[in-house]
Amino acid sequence: MKLSEHFTLREFVRSQTADRRGIRNQPDAGAIAAMQLLCAQLLEPVRAQFGPVHISSGFRCLALNRAVGSGDGSQHVRGQAADFEVPGVSNYIVARWIERNLRFDQLILEMWRRGDPNAGWIHASYREPCRMQPLTYDGHRYRPGLIAA
Repeated sequence: MKLSEHFTLREFVRSQTADRRGIRNQPDAGAIAAMQLLCAQLLEPVRAQFGPVHISSGFRCLALNRAVGSGDGSQHVRGQAADFEVPGVSNYIVARWIERNLRFDQLILEMWRRGDPNAGWIHASYREPCRMQPLTYDGHRYRPGLIAA
């Protein structure tokens, strides 16, 4: 099933953890609608600007979300969030572009390190109303803003 021109439901639900643990990671209609909105508002514009986007984690059913150690309130459970990278482009550059050009709920630059363009990933979520909340996560704590540490 296509969620948008360049993104499929399959890439949003695939998970090695789910496969290993026999977890059926299937969204309901509400989560599918949320993923379609996330694609339209964030991921398609990022792809248009930078090229193909690799989603490392999209939708996670509650069992999968718990298996990866995330909280029950995660926006991944509702289909509102994706963790991703753009191959060959620094996550910091992509995150700054999103911050300056798009509406988002949360935008988290996770585990990024200056000098290592392949470090970390971007977590981006979309819902209405948008909080427009940029954060940086270094593995220990969340800090406000996108910090190029």
